[in-house]
Amino acid sequence: MEWGWDNARALIGIALIFAIGWALSENRSRFPLRLVLGAVAMQFAFALLLFGVPFIRNILFQANFIVDALQEATRNGTSFVFGYVGDNQAASEIMTGDAPPLFFFQILPVVIVVAALSAILWHWHILRWVTKGFAFVFRKAMGLGGATSLAVSANVFMGMTEAPVLVKPYIKGMTRSEIFILMTAGFATIAGSVLVIYTTFLDGVMANPLAQLLTASIIAAPAAVAMALVMIPEKTDSSERAHEPDFKYNSTMDAFATGAADGLQIVLNIATMLIAALALLWLANAALGALPEVLGAPLSIQRVLGWIFSPLMYMIGVPWGEAALSGSLMGIKTVLTEFVAFIELGNVPADAMDPRTRIITAHAICGFANFGSIGILIGGLNIICPERRSTFLELAWKTLIAGTLATCLSGAVVGALPVQLFTGGAG
Repeated sequence: MEWGWDNARALIGIALIFAIGWALSENRSRFPLRLVLGAVAMQFAFALLLFGVPFIRNILFQANFIVDALQEATRNGTSFVFGYVGDNQAASEIMTGDAPPLFFFQILPVVIVVAALSAILWHWHILRWVTKGFAFVFRKAMGLGGATSLAVSANVFMGMTEAPVLVKPYIKGMTRSEIFILMTAGFATIAGSVLVIYTTFLDGVMANPLAQLLTASIIAAPAAVAMALVMIPEKTDSSERAHEPDFKYNSTMDAFATGAADGLQIVLNIATMLIAALALLWLANAALGALPEVLGAPLSIQRVLGWIFSPLMYMIGVPWGEAALSGSLMGIKTVLTEFVAFIELGNVPADAMDPRTRIITAHAICGFANFGSIGILIGGLNIICPERRSTFLELAWKTLIAGTLATCLSGAVVGALPVQLFTGGAG
């Protein structure tokens, strides 16, 4: 496997990211060195376990059939409810040529299906025990309280507002650092309900997208914990922190109904955010396009963000020649949403971006850390625990920074390893 300067630079980038977190720390004298080293070791261990062990790697690489199955299952539902509007094959028979998929009617509904399925799997103890397994690792390896470790691990599979529900009775008594960990983990990971959609965006332009994004969410979790504790060090002894609660549905039907209803709310929120985000992006680009050209091309939000974020992307392992393109996607994810960023990444032609750069970028943008998510997270947490509203508001902007740095850490870990590890030997 090839390993060179780009990989070595990513190791330096890991140190640089933690240095940024330390510079923003509320108490620089309490830098948790052992925890940071342990978190980075966990990230590399997760990546090597998932992609370096042939048996596990083969399972991951074959898992894309799950996406195909979920899409086909969803099409059966949407074609019944919406007719040919919800069935792209039927639409193609009516229209001349191939009909493009109708995003709201044919793509977004998979979120409802995955949300309902996830709730059922939780009720049947399948997802619950997977989550608790991760929670055990975080509790033992990083000294987290039981409630905090469960919430962090749940964020790997659930959304940033759904995961805190699991620990709702304990949030009121959490320390300030624990709440910051909870919020940062929500921003550094993505929900399983939207992971499937992001996978469809990258299908055909990146190797094994489902495996890549699932791994990205997993290895971002310890990074979120470490970055949160670097910026707001814990002062309370672990024995005095909240213990692990449990969350239950009343029945399979309750899980199905609740999950489907939650999925609908997510769909409506995604559609609303996308309409506003893409409209504002067009307006901003129209305004910038009226200005004189810079370096032989019109100005755009994507170009400006690319210049801003390119040094960071370079330091996590992206070659300088592709850092501007990768940085623009990172900027779009931060300013708009990761949804738009994944759409843009999927639209980058396969020959326009190196496979290694595409994988690093996918990991770096795989999180909810963006301006729009601040309101969503704060709103959800205020409903769950209104008593800690002032703490949530105080930590909001710190969470955006910490979550962004955490996803960049995931990208840097991928950048430090040989690309062949993630592509199965190709690339």
